[in-house]
Amino acid sequence: MAELCMRFPGGKARCLTLSYDDGVINDLRLAELYEKKGLKCTFNLNSGTWNERDYDDYTYEHRRLTLEKAKGLYTRSGFEVASHSVTHPHLEKLPAANCTKEILEDRLALEKDFGGAVRGFAYPFGTWNDTVITSLKACGMVYARTVWSSHNFEIPRDWLVLRPTCHHEDPELSKLTERFLEKEGPWPDVRLFYVWGHSYEFDFHNNWEIIENFTDKISGRDDIWYSTNIEVYDYVKAYEGLVFDAALTEVTNKSMIDVWLVLEGREIKVGAGETVKL
Repeated sequence: MAELCMRFPGGKARCLTLSYDDGVINDLRLAELYEKKGLKCTFNLNSGTWNERDYDDYTYEHRRLTLEKAKGLYTRSGFEVASHSVTHPHLEKLPAANCTKEILEDRLALEKDFGGAVRGFAYPFGTWNDTVITSLKACGMVYARTVWSSHNFEIPRDWLVLRPTCHHEDPELSKLTERFLEKEGPWPDVRLFYVWGHSYEFDFHNNWEIIENFTDKISGRDDIWYSTNIEVYDYVKAYEGLVFDAALTEVTNKSMIDVWLVLEGREIKVGAGETVKL
């Protein structure tokens, strides 16, 4: 049987994606770092918790941005705005209607304030149940991040129970980074490194060096695709939607995204809407 593997854009075998929650003032420093290093990030926001007052003190644990400042930050190129519910409740403890209201109203508000479709989600407190997942589907959310670390680089199987690789304070972060960057390893397919957290933790724990050292090590590489969460989702779905003939002699890409794959050691690009002979 022919060996067939997905590759990320440009034929890359590695992808880094980042996810930070709550829309706090510490995101200003984090975003500046990511822009400087050429990294992308998904920010999960609560539309009902913006601050009325503009703070400059980063040392307080959990100060939210004003909506005005948030608009100037999260609309920058390379950032994705995703939902985190309106008020950050334990969604699994709410009646179904209230749960759906928290998700849908957050999506509507974020789309109004930041522009573009909001299709991603992060669970407040990392908790959910079947009712929450049903609400997410009804509201058009295509992925939802948990706080459970997988400690691996696998493509998610269930996008509505998406497990990140690790939190930025995970004791295994350094070892995982080294594994991710290894040129050879036991991965026949791609490696997806997903790191998440809250930027206020860096000030509260006085450990900005964690993310600074991490970005120094992992940025600026031409063998890594730096992506937002939704870009990863859309790309994987485009790859999964490829139509092959039974003999693996041709493939059709019905999506609007260029897709790369490896077949029997040959790297192949299948352009959006194209049929390619294999």
